[in-house]
Amino acid sequence: MTREKIQAYTRRITMANKTQMITILYEMVLDYIDDATKAYEEDDTNMYTESMYRAMGCIDELIHSLNIGYELGRVLFELYLFEKRALILCTVKMDEDKLSHVIKTFESLRAAYAELEKKDEESAVMTNVPKVYAGLTYGRGTLSESVMGNVSSRGFMA
Repeated sequence: MTREKIQAYTRRITMANKTQMITILYEMVLDYIDDATKAYEEDDTNMYTESMYRAMGCIDELIHSLNIGYELGRVLFELYLFEKRALILCTVKMDEDKLSHVIKTFESLRAAYAELEKKDEESAVMTNVPKVYAGLTYGRGTLSESVMGNVSSRGFMA
């Protein structure tokens, strides 16, 4: 994943509520699978394996976010495990056959959660983060970002 994508995800995560966090994880799974596909085409086995492990790490985060006290949580748990097994097989065998199914599943889940985001008016999970303002300033075509707020005391407050 490129540095710009990582920075964009970081910004989105700092401003996201619970539903948006799940959507971001789905997008990250898809991006890591895309990175793995590119590495496979370039015959870069190390990058392929690393990207697949990162995608599986995102799936692990999705699994940890579930409330299996509900039927939907149990169904999603089984789905995540099924798709993670497919990624493991693709990684071990260096084969992309099952990736299309994984991609379709996570694209469908991302689309469903994107619709849920529109109805979720909950506030951001993280509260002690600086606000980032971006806009076109100082001429045509240049993007300038400004960080406002208490940047020095980020994180947990004791």
